Amino acid sequence: MNFLNLIRWKNLLLIALVQYLIKYTLFEPFLGTINLSVTLSFFGFTLLVLATLCLAAAGYIINDIYDIEIDKVNRPERVIVGKSISEKTANTLFITFNIIGVLIGFYLSNLVGKNGFFALFIIISALLYIYATYLKQMLLVGNFVISLLVALSLIIVGLFDLLPVITPENQETQITFFKIVLDYAVFAFVINFIREIVKDIEDIDGEYKAGFNTLPIALGRNRAVKVVFALSIMLLFGVVYYIITFLYSQLLVVAYFLTFIMAPLVYISIKSYTAETKKELRLISNLLKLVMLIGILSLALYQFVLLG
Repeated sequence: MNFLNLIRWKNLLLIALVQYLIKYTLFEPFLGTINLSVTLSFFGFTLLVLATLCLAAAGYIINDIYDIEIDKVNRPERVIVGKSISEKTANTLFITFNIIGVLIGFYLSNLVGKNGFFALFIIISALLYIYATYLKQMLLVGNFVISLLVALSLIIVGLFDLLPVITPENQETQITFFKIVLDYAVFAFVINFIREIVKDIEDIDGEYKAGFNTLPIALGRNRAVKVVFALSIMLLFGVVYYIITFLYSQLLVVAYFLTFIMAPLVYISIKSYTAETKKELRLISNLLKLVMLIGILSLALYQFVLLG
C-alpha cells in the first residue's frame, strides 16, 4: 500500500480514465459515422496510457524525494520516503519508471510513423525532474509547468491518435476533434493551476521553511486566497462562454454543465473568497479535482452535440 500511495495510484487511475474517455467516448463512436480516422489500436493506445502513467508515477516519486522536509512539516502522517520506503529504493523506482515510460514512447513513436514524437517523452521526463528539484520553488513557474503537463496528458492522445492519419480529405474533421481535446486540455490546465495555488496556500508553512517563493509566500496568505477567488471567477466565465458558443442547442448537455460543473464552481468561488483554515482549503482542492473529473466525463455527451 505504501508503494501505491507513493505513485499516487488514485491520480494515475484518473489520468488513465481521462485518456480512455477521449479515445472511446469521443473518437471511436464517430468512426464510420463521419470522416474521422484514428491511428492506434487498443494495444497501441494501452501502450500510450502505460507510458503516460509510468512518467507520471516517476514524477510523483521524485517530488516526494525532494519534499521530505516539507512534508514533515505539512503532512507528517503522509511521509513515505525515508520512512516506509527508503530514499535509495525510491530513486531506483524513479529511474525504472522513467526508463520504461521513455522506451515505450520510443516504440510507440515508431509504431505511428512519427519518430519526432519520441522527444515529447524525453521532455516530459526532464520537466518532471526539473519541476521537483527547482521549478516548484519559483513564483508561479512550478504551478504553470505542472498544470501544462496535466494538459499534455490529454493533448498527447490527440497527437498520437489523430495527427498521424490526417489527409486532405479528413483534415477538417481531424482538426475539429483535436480542437475539442485542446479545449478540455485548457480546462484541465486552468483547474489544476488554481488547485496548485490552493495547495501552496495550504502548505505555506513547510514551503516557507524550505525557502520557496510561492504565491502565498510572495503576496501573503490572504491575498493569495483572493487570487484563487479571481481565477475561479474567470474560469466560471470561461465555462459560460463555452456553453453559449458550442453547446447552447443541446439542452441535456447544457443541463449537465450547469448542474455538475457550473454549480460546484460557484460554490468553490464563494468558499475561496472566505477560506481561512487548512480544512477549508483542502475541501476546495478536492472539489476542484472533482470538477475536473466531472468536466472530462462530459466527453461522453459529444455524441449528442455533434450528431444531434
